Amino acid sequence: MLDRFEPELLKSDLTMPWAIVGIMLAMLVAYVIVCIIFGDQIQTPLPEAQRVLIRTILYVVAIVTFPMTNLIRHIQIRLNQTMPYSHGTPEIEAKNRYLVTVIVSMSLIEAVGFFGFVMFILGDNFNTLYIFSGLSALGLFLYRPKVDEYAKIVVALTAQKT
Repeated sequence: MLDRFEPELLKSDLTMPWAIVGIMLAMLVAYVIVCIIFGDQIQTPLPEAQRVLIRTILYVVAIVTFPMTNLIRHIQIRLNQTMPYSHGTPEIEAKNRYLVTVIVSMSLIEAVGFFGFVMFILGDNFNTLYIFSGLSALGLFLYRPKVDEYAKIVVALTAQKT
């Protein structure tokens, strides 16, 4: 059933989801650049004990964010395939639904990168910033838009119409 759809056509439908990934990646780079350029001016150091507690909590949240994002993404993709639609074409509906899925996934993962920025402002060093930013970049890669996921949504919605 996937053979009916041109791979190039499906890839062109993912332009906006890839733009979202690019924006999120640019935000990660911006966090790092701002910290490098304005590091001393934006830091308001907390006492070490408080920073360690906050850092530990944020690491736990980051660790939990990855499987939760995977679960939420899986649920959204499955809902994208099975929820009935009432207007528009299956291709447009699939494109809109998949865009929402990508935005949610990228936003959850971008939060991990923001944790590094927050910890840097609270007085942590560059290592913490780089670790959280790297984790976030890894998440952007793991949860990037995929043609096969999108194609399955298009096929499922097209099958609903007939």
